[in-house]
Amino acid sequence: MENIQEFRELLNNSKAELERRLSAIERDVRNETNPVSSDSQERSLERENDQVIDALGNSARVELASINRALSRIEAGEYFECEECGGPISEGRLRSVPYTSLCVECAEKQEKSNRENNSHAA
Repeated sequence: MENIQEFRELLNNSKAELERRLSAIERDVRNETNPVSSDSQERSLERENDQVIDALGNSARVELASINRALSRIEAGEYFECEECGGPISEGRLRSVPYTSLCVECAEKQEKSNRENNSHAA
């Protein structure tokens, strides 16, 4: 797994794209591209649109934070190690989810635990 530079570039490219997307989202939320309508029905639709855009922004911020953590893990020499069990993270997994910090087994355990917690909360 000597491809650390390849993963660094992939993460940096994803980071730059997310930062561009976040910037556009923030401009849209501030209504810089479209002024607020004076029609109450139109304003209601705009608020719904703002909520969707805000959710997309939140998702992008979470992904950006994960990318920044992955870049820090590269610098610390821990990129290919699972944060949970210390075992290796496969190159295939990193290619599909380059900002992951968990091996497949630990990610599956976490997902199962999240599903169980959500089913108990409902």
